[in-house]
Amino acid sequence: MVRYKAVIAYDGTNFHGFQKQPNGRTVQEEVEKTLQKMNNGEPITIYGSGRTDAGVHAMGQVIHFDYPQERPVERMRFGLDTQTPEDIAVRSVEIVSEDFHARYDVAEKTYHFKVQIEKPRSPFRRFYASYYPYPLDLEKIQQALPDLLGTHDFTSFCATGGSIEDKVRTIYQADMEVSSDGSEITFIFRGNGFLYKMIRILVGTLLKIGNGRLPADSIPEIIALKDRNAAGPTAHPEGLYLAEVKYKN
Repeated sequence: MVRYKAVIAYDGTNFHGFQKQPNGRTVQEEVEKTLQKMNNGEPITIYGSGRTDAGVHAMGQVIHFDYPQERPVERMRFGLDTQTPEDIAVRSVEIVSEDFHARYDVAEKTYHFKVQIEKPRSPFRRFYASYYPYPLDLEKIQQALPDLLGTHDFTSFCATGGSIEDKVRTIYQADMEVSSDGSEITFIFRGNGFLYKMIRILVGTLLKIGNGRLPADSIPEIIALKDRNAAGPTAHPEGLYLAEVKYKN
């Protein structure tokens, strides 16, 4: 068996998330169906760097899978890219060592979160950016962002339903960019890993700070409380993009 690593992008609008499930169309299911066709009807399982929820997009999701024979990587990429549905693109394929694992070897991940703040809202962005219709003081958000950096127990920013007990993560980057016309903001978070719905809760909390309903210096206290109720609401999924995954080797 030959182990392949692929970087894929997908529009999450019409998916019930990445991971295969009994009821609902998923990215894993569609890619596996394509690989099965390419493998003469024999099933192949793919492994992702992590799950994305329904409506969440990816620019740089990484998967690996084992294939019975070695094929030229561009032929493999082209075959996958042209035979998967139009809302999945296969950006690159390479052959990796048999001990590579798309999930367990992750060193860091980068997520982007887009928020539409223009009035009136654009209907063309409704699946690709969250909409926030309330006043925002962007300076207050900029003031709060550095408090997220470093290694912390992020229990306050983890939704219930996650199975991971160790809630300590390290955030290396927490930035906000504003589009040239001021209609949209993009949050950029880069870290060694993120908890269940953590990015969306971070964004919901930062928007609450920008709206003046939480003080700009409240992040350290929210972290210290280790209480989900101390943080802000969970932002909607359509603004979230898995941008890049980097590996240890």
